[in-house]
Amino acid sequence: MTVNGTITRALILLVLVVSSALFTWGRVMSGDVAGAVPWMVGGGIGGLVFCLVTCFAQRASPITAPLYAVCEGLLLGALSAFMQARYKGIVLEAVLLTAGTLFGLLLTYRLGLIRATEKFKLGVFAATAGIAVVYLVSMLLNLFGKNIPYIHESGAIGIGFSLVVVVVAALNLVLDFDFIERGEAVGAPKYMEWYGAFGLMVTLVWLYIEFLRLLAKLRR
Repeated sequence: MTVNGTITRALILLVLVVSSALFTWGRVMSGDVAGAVPWMVGGGIGGLVFCLVTCFAQRASPITAPLYAVCEGLLLGALSAFMQARYKGIVLEAVLLTAGTLFGLLLTYRLGLIRATEKFKLGVFAATAGIAVVYLVSMLLNLFGKNIPYIHESGAIGIGFSLVVVVVAALNLVLDFDFIERGEAVGAPKYMEWYGAFGLMVTLVWLYIEFLRLLAKLRR
């Protein structure tokens, strides 16, 4: 495993995400919403399945990571098109913010201004787990027609919550950088380049979606 090899594979996954996203984006923008929704739902389900398989079967990542990227692209393309139709220019803003955060944190990390110490890792992991629990509870409540008040609204609390989630998602990039560097340092197997690229892509997808949510709240 090398840093350069992981970057190459991350770029491959990014191309797959964008390519499949253009497919569902085009369908929604052309007015074929009914035709795009099944692809969007299928992509979301497939992305979750391949994400779990990759997490528990790292050796399969050279196969499952690209499949995850294609599925996530199908989801993101339709989701982005729906958001773009409601809030003009929001997709470009979210893309620029995601890219800017990635390169900004990468530069900060390379300059040694931020390091993934054990306390840092524990803090980011705890915050990420807490957010996951909140989202899981929210989804379960939605099944009964209820929702957690305020956090999904466009008021100060909702915007503040989204800002916190964006920061936590961004800090997960530091953990990804650290994992890739450590993998090269310890001589991890070659297939771990795909796993490292997969982890980076999962974080970027999450960050992009959270930027969309934050921008939508600010627009409202």
